Amino acid sequence: MSAIPRVRMTFARNVYLFLAVQGLVGFTLDGGVFSVLFNIFLLRLGYGPEFVGIVNASGLLAFAILSLPVGLWGKRWGIKRMIVIGLWLMLAGGIFLPLAELLASPWQEAGLIVGYVAIMSGVSAVFVNSTPFFMGSVAGGDRNRVFALQSAVISLAAFVGALLGGRMPLFFADLLGLTTDYAEVYRYPLLVAGLLMLPAIFLMLGTEDVDPRLAERPSSAGGAATPNVAIAAAPFMLLAMLVVVRIFQVSGVATTSTFFNVYLDTELSVATTQIGIISALGRLLAVAGALSVPLLARRFGNLNLVVWSCLGTALCFLPLAFLPHWAAAGSGFIGLVGLSALRYPAFIVYAMEKVSPEQRGLVAGSGEMASGLIFAVIALGGGYWITAFGFQTLFLLASVLSVIGALLFWAYFRERTAPQQAVAAPAE
Repeated sequence: MSAIPRVRMTFARNVYLFLAVQGLVGFTLDGGVFSVLFNIFLLRLGYGPEFVGIVNASGLLAFAILSLPVGLWGKRWGIKRMIVIGLWLMLAGGIFLPLAELLASPWQEAGLIVGYVAIMSGVSAVFVNSTPFFMGSVAGGDRNRVFALQSAVISLAAFVGALLGGRMPLFFADLLGLTTDYAEVYRYPLLVAGLLMLPAIFLMLGTEDVDPRLAERPSSAGGAATPNVAIAAAPFMLLAMLVVVRIFQVSGVATTSTFFNVYLDTELSVATTQIGIISALGRLLAVAGALSVPLLARRFGNLNLVVWSCLGTALCFLPLAFLPHWAAAGSGFIGLVGLSALRYPAFIVYAMEKVSPEQRGLVAGSGEMASGLIFAVIALGGGYWITAFGFQTLFLLASVLSVIGALLFWAYFRERTAPQQAVAAPAE
């Protein structure tokens, strides 16, 4: 296994501090504690897949709606400021959501939705502005390494968060004299996760703001900057295609992030601790996958890396769809998470290097908006789909959508990338 790549950074302090911020986010709200326990918390409150889908869709829709504006606001008012605002929203939502259990119906339902909307609004501000923040802080030749390291840090933090998240209900059950069938034992782990956004805010306040417009635009191949004439001539079409393929590519992740733990809990009767271990193993594989991106990108190119990871994602859904056993489901999920760690940094670097620095906030915001929309659609429709047709058909649909995303990306960009790579790649 290759060592963690050494990174030559324009603003090393910025990058290290922001990686620590994202590590806290990964531990708590993005793949860690919340990802394991949140939906199970809703199930223990007595809600079914339909309401689980409604709550998730509400937050994801807020993420999608705000993704484009927060990118533009970051460009206008400061990227660092928008990230800090996002972290405050995540803190407020992370505290309010688990405490909504104490409210009576219908205020409880409203409180759960409002809390999750606040969390995802903050996630939108942080994620959209993280791309131009890194692009403005890192030297051009190091971007593949830094985005791979970013994914690795988030995945490693999520690995630890998922392991602890699976165990925390047992700890609080023993402390309170209850069993894991009670919602109370999930309330406190979620509350702890929300409170961890407070140190993330202080870490972010220690960074310096950046102007991504000053960052150069290197080629994907790592050589000198060479404009891609075919793509530069049609920025609107480029933006539209990046959005469309992003919608298809993230459909699989959207399906599992919302309903995988619901599937294990309700259909396969898997214990929370075991769900946490499966989630953690997926994040651990994602660390190795993310760290391998620079090497694989140099060998095969970011475009091919995106295409093959999407096709591999489609295959990972087959055991989920056809083998109703926790081991098969867990294997498919672990593979899917690992491949997503390959796809995301390769896709984001590919997309950012096809536009001018001034357009990166717009492209990042549009991509996250597309991602949020498909997450919201699948979360909302998936709950009703499961009730009507079952989990297996939903997993098959996600597999098909992943294949479509891979083919669209390959068909549109392969010829437009080839001339640039031929000019930019030095003789080796």
